[in-house]
Amino acid sequence: MRTFIVGLGRSGAGLHLPALTLARLSRPAESLFDSRPFITFDPRADRLDPPSGTVRAGSFAAAAAMTDPASTVVHLCTPPTARIEVLAELARAGFRKILIEKPLTSDAVSLEAIEELRGRWNLELAVVAQWLTSTLTDRIKQILRDGQHGSLRCVRMVQRKPRFTRSLASDGHPTAFDVEMPHSVGVALEIAGAARVRDAGWTDMIVDDVIIPRMGAAWLELDHPADVYTIIHSDLTAPDRERRIALDLDGATLTGHYPSSGADDYAQLKISTGRHETREIFRDDALTTFMTAAYRRFAESGPGGWETALARSAEVVRLIGAAKRICAGEPACLPTGV
Repeated sequence: MRTFIVGLGRSGAGLHLPALTLARLSRPAESLFDSRPFITFDPRADRLDPPSGTVRAGSFAAAAAMTDPASTVVHLCTPPTARIEVLAELARAGFRKILIEKPLTSDAVSLEAIEELRGRWNLELAVVAQWLTSTLTDRIKQILRDGQHGSLRCVRMVQRKPRFTRSLASDGHPTAFDVEMPHSVGVALEIAGAARVRDAGWTDMIVDDVIIPRMGAAWLELDHPADVYTIIHSDLTAPDRERRIALDLDGATLTGHYPSSGADDYAQLKISTGRHETREIFRDDALTTFMTAAYRRFAESGPGGWETALARSAEVVRLIGAAKRICAGEPACLPTGV
């Protein structure tokens, strides 16, 4: 299958392109990927040389003339606030298989518009959710299935990273809920099941004398069946990087650390039972794994093949929308003890 990347910002050029390059080199997956250069389109980058291994299209129509849209996967890496018209233009150009960078969108109105476009044009839509294909997430799910440490009681997730430059540039993410939070909410639904928002809050980002509303940090609490709850805290003003998940079970605490950047793709899992503690370190290149799985699904199934995954992505949008409505007043204080 051919690749067409729309948007050469951090997601397109910095994440999708390297992951696709690695996925295409993997022997079990090489038959999924066309060996020709990746096609790219980004009007903001029209004066720059295209990245290595790519060719630039001047428009969606030009891209369609360079490939067979029916056997091409589009990577939509524009900001979540700039999705509807781009999706419509891609559909009119003949493209149907579209992989959207998270989040699917940033509000309920846009979600309805995307669902209408999907039905009208028979689109195969998928949303990037590499934490769901992460080796760390898989190991946690296996421990829960085994039941050796009892039932799940609480999930706590923390994401910290400095994100000042992109936030100051107003890159299309309207709140801190729209940056890292979609990944965590998706994992919470996968691990603990259906949820409703119990509480939420956000803070502003303050840089010198500049205030960026709602882009400092965000947190939310989710209630799940069987009295399980989740607390997620995302801080975009932190001085360092961390992606941590902790699960409290009847007889143990699981603490996992996802890779915090592209510089190192190893994860860690610690299991503490009170009597003893074990620690595992293992490779977890979740984005490359996700890309390979996505292309295989695009190759093997039609529009209905993504229904379950797309429904989960839509539920993430709805839950985050509920959190934003709770936060619509003054910025809230963040919870302690996360």
